[in-house]
Amino acid sequence: MLTILYGMGGRAEMPQKFDEIVPGNNYFCFNLYKNLTESETGNIFYSPFSITMAMAMVYEGARGWVQGEMQGVFKFPLDNKIRQESFLSLYQHLNRKNAKYKLNIANALWIQKDYTILPAYLKIIQRYYDGYARNVDFVGATEQSRQIINKWVEEKTNQKIKDLFPPGSIDQQSRLVVTNAIYFKGRWIKQFDKSLTSEEDFWVTETKSIKVQMMKRIDPETKFNYAETDEFQILEMAYEGGDLSMIIILPRKNDIRTIEKELTIEKFQEWKNLLTEARVEVYLPKFTFRTRYTLTPNLSQLGMPNAFSPHCDFSGIDGTKNLYIRSVVHQAYVDVNEEGTEAAAATGVVVGITSVGPRIPVFRADHPFIFVIQEKTTGNILFIGRVVEPEA
Repeated sequence: MLTILYGMGGRAEMPQKFDEIVPGNNYFCFNLYKNLTESETGNIFYSPFSITMAMAMVYEGARGWVQGEMQGVFKFPLDNKIRQESFLSLYQHLNRKNAKYKLNIANALWIQKDYTILPAYLKIIQRYYDGYARNVDFVGATEQSRQIINKWVEEKTNQKIKDLFPPGSIDQQSRLVVTNAIYFKGRWIKQFDKSLTSEEDFWVTETKSIKVQMMKRIDPETKFNYAETDEFQILEMAYEGGDLSMIIILPRKNDIRTIEKELTIEKFQEWKNLLTEARVEVYLPKFTFRTRYTLTPNLSQLGMPNAFSPHCDFSGIDGTKNLYIRSVVHQAYVDVNEEGTEAAAATGVVVGITSVGPRIPVFRADHPFIFVIQEKTTGNILFIGRVVEPEA
């Protein structure tokens, strides 16, 4: 028997193969967002890239029709060399050191000390995903193994993702745990003056409001990439270093559902293309919240149900056809304040045996909105969220 638990989720010249996998990640990002909005009524936040990288590592061991299902959901390149080298290039590009912000992504393999994983699989994970490998004892020291893995996730996310694998999620049948961690902390290029932050109403619905700490940038220097339509306003706020930014989509009315119905990778790109620099008065609430999802049903609905059945083929991992994905969990954290943003995420995959006029626009985010954190050079979406009820 085998259990794989996948957790969360450098400067080179712009690799030519980024466009092989970034569209797939962003495609999955909006498909999952739309799926989650069908059942989630409150705040949403997750890292599509963490989930994508986790599932890419599992995909490396998939064979047959299960491989086809996963490719359909994540749009992985079919050519092994292109896929693997593209993930490596993007991983190195994102993980490059930058004095202006922190963006760290890490992968690891935790292997039962007496269980054999195919050397070819280990080589792929280590070479193309920089997967650190360590032996643990799931059979004889189950709880200690769980704590070791959770501690690694905590360290890689600056203590923001805790207890990714709760008691009972790792057992004596576990043989391999695949983890990915992603952590980001950046300061706004144009920071908010803390002395201007004040308590204001945030309208959760048209009839229900709560008090929030509303940040303000209303001075003459408040120029941002901005656009507006009859339905929404869109604002881009860059982080120091200029490589990453947050894009906020704010409905004109308290009607986020209408925007969400339109939101696709194509629409998002179309809306981004409208952005031009403009003077904007910005009102944005401070918010901090955590999310946790069990993504097994969502991924099934998106097109890979058979990966969760005992009749699939992950023989590329251990040479047998006894493995299937038992569950996929994801946990994320975000904190947006006057200085900038801190965000982290973790994913766990458990595999078991068997537009602007001359006027100055006012961007007042006092009702639900969508936000995206992207790496600008590649366009790769690292995090996406919906703020329905800010929690500070």
